[in-house]
Amino acid sequence: MVDLREIPALRAWRAAERAAGRRVAFVPTMGALHAGHLALVDLAARLAPTVLMSVFVNPLQFGPGEDFARYPRDLDRDRALAAGRGVAALFVPAVEAMYPPGAETRVVPGPMAERWEGAQRPGHFAGVLTVVAKLLNLVQPDLAVFGQKDIQQVCLVQRMVRDLDLPVEIHVGRTVRETNGLALSSRNAYLSSADRTAALSLSRALRAADLAWRGGEAEALRLHSLMMEQFHMSIGVTVDYIAIIDPDTLRPVERADGGTIVAVAARVGRTRLLDNHILGTEFC
Repeated sequence: MVDLREIPALRAWRAAERAAGRRVAFVPTMGALHAGHLALVDLAARLAPTVLMSVFVNPLQFGPGEDFARYPRDLDRDRALAAGRGVAALFVPAVEAMYPPGAETRVVPGPMAERWEGAQRPGHFAGVLTVVAKLLNLVQPDLAVFGQKDIQQVCLVQRMVRDLDLPVEIHVGRTVRETNGLALSSRNAYLSSADRTAALSLSRALRAADLAWRGGEAEALRLHSLMMEQFHMSIGVTVDYIAIIDPDTLRPVERADGGTIVAVAARVGRTRLLDNHILGTEFC
């Protein structure tokens, strides 16, 4: 695996891949790799012969008082996991390389970013889209793979690519879960044993909505109530939002159809977790 730290080295590597006629798939991450990230690598490898991964904890997407300083970092472990999964090159830029002194341009999303995570974390998605746009411009991949777990992020990246005519295919990898249903997340490292038990309420709530919908319940208010019942049975969980939304606009729906997104954000102890399910797909 090639270790790329500087932008000129990345550009030279990419030029060589292009000259050799090899398609490149890109998997952007913030490190602290887990099986969910590696599943994205597997998907990328099925779609292109060469996979490049980035590891960059993006300061622009963290707000004041959020966990940028304590976000889990273990580059040696990440490097070993990526190499073991067949990643051809790992791009690990410094903050100063991505945001040189004086850099001030930002990608500002539209109304799709104003609800849900955008309302909870003002400025978050401007930081996300700015770094994704920069990485796509630097890597110039044929395709990029993102995880479904951060569903609003995925929808906004897809919208940005369409709106700005970026020449890249966006593919979405399904959420990977532990056997008990907990969605894999780098932030799971913050959870105590008791927190991990309480965190199962997120997947239980989504499963309850899925089972009800498959049973014929389409009213969004009723699905919301069924989900809240699951949270009421858990101690130490504070729900930030439950969103039953249209996948193209991220606006709330009154009745859920196949393709409707059911998303939840909740605080378990000191840790904020996200999860979601797309109705009509198998609950993984």
